[in-house]
Amino acid sequence: MTGLDLGRRDFLRVAGAGTTVMAMSGGVLAGGGLRTGRTIDPRSKLRIACVGCGGKGSSDIGGVSSEEIVALCDVDLGSARGTFNRFPKAERYKDYRRMLLEMDDEIDAVTVSTPDHMHFPIAMMAIQMGKHVFVQKPLTHTVWEARQLRVAARRHHVVTQMGIQGHAGEGIRLLKEWLDAGAIGPVHEVHYWTNRPIWPQGIERPADTPPVPDTLDWNLWLGTAPERPYHPAYAPFRWRGWWDFGCGALGDIGCHAMDAGFWTLGLGSPISVQAISSEVNDETAPEWSIVTYEFPERDGKPAVRVVWHDGGKTPPRPRELEESRELPGGGGGQLFFGENGVIMVNDIYCSSLRLIPETKMQEFLAKRPEKTLPRSPGHYREWIDACKGGPAPGANFDYAGPLTEMVVLGNLAVRTGKRIEWDGDSLTCTNEPDANALVRHQYRLF
Repeated sequence: MTGLDLGRRDFLRVAGAGTTVMAMSGGVLAGGGLRTGRTIDPRSKLRIACVGCGGKGSSDIGGVSSEEIVALCDVDLGSARGTFNRFPKAERYKDYRRMLLEMDDEIDAVTVSTPDHMHFPIAMMAIQMGKHVFVQKPLTHTVWEARQLRVAARRHHVVTQMGIQGHAGEGIRLLKEWLDAGAIGPVHEVHYWTNRPIWPQGIERPADTPPVPDTLDWNLWLGTAPERPYHPAYAPFRWRGWWDFGCGALGDIGCHAMDAGFWTLGLGSPISVQAISSEVNDETAPEWSIVTYEFPERDGKPAVRVVWHDGGKTPPRPRELEESRELPGGGGGQLFFGENGVIMVNDIYCSSLRLIPETKMQEFLAKRPEKTLPRSPGHYREWIDACKGGPAPGANFDYAGPLTEMVVLGNLAVRTGKRIEWDGDSLTCTNEPDANALVRHQYRLF
């Protein structure tokens, strides 16, 4: 089967299996050539279809509501009801494939705010149809999927953005300006910590099989994931901890938190990653983990060690922090260790940062560098403006793809319990061949 003879029914099937990148022969749809994204007249509203309308989907839709919301898609009518009521003129769907095919000519762009395992098939189908896409973090469920979306977005010339709002913030720009000005000297180590998971992990699959709620299409919710009976332990909220659907704490917060160091230090692909954690099983992520990434020297900058802490674990208290102060609590924080000092960030979004101790901060403020980086009009606005011919969004897939590859690579170390030596060019674990089975996965036809 090639893209040229792929009929409507077969396209629905293979797109749902997440295999469009293989089955669609270079992105050629039945009856047409290579689809590419079109630039929207700045005087017009972007016609947006939204997949995932409850939870985070509701706020993502709100973020783009200045444009025309033409279609809404959700497999759970109960969770989507509030959003459906807010946009009574939008067409309503349960199956994203049917929505994209039936409304092809009426859709310019698509937002994707679903569980992690469905990001790739939905985004890939939209991209290959020439739609601009906004996809929530983590960009994908696996390392391989992140690479494929990045390649596809380039090929189809669509505007892309991953949902990491901190990347558009003031804090991350200040951090880069401070580091570039030598505020703490060359950075050699970074620590991140978070209060996630805030859902059950380290548990086994439930044995009971309660009835599926009347409002939920369980087959469509499972999508490409292996078939299993419905249980409220998975949907609508607790899916993040289950390997078949989510990426644990790393998937939830890693792309937010590690964005700051990845961008400001130009980290790229790590050469190794290893982890320690509570007990790991084949069903769910562990209750806690500490994941250490090693990055090589780059462009004259020193090698960097990045350490991720979740499940209530925190880094050692830096000696530079005054006895009267504590490490940030709540959702988490960040520490950047340079040759000549330390920067402490008080949250995962890099919205508030200080040199420590405070005396160092006051000395730095006296000679604070000028702001040199352009500021963002807002995370959603960046994407909308780019669809209308503006500059590329900061978290486009050329950036967000490698960031996601790095973040979810940590789960290979968590799940195997082994040190992973990594070849980023080929997406291969060079020392533990069995780990390569986790770089990508098989997709269920649904």
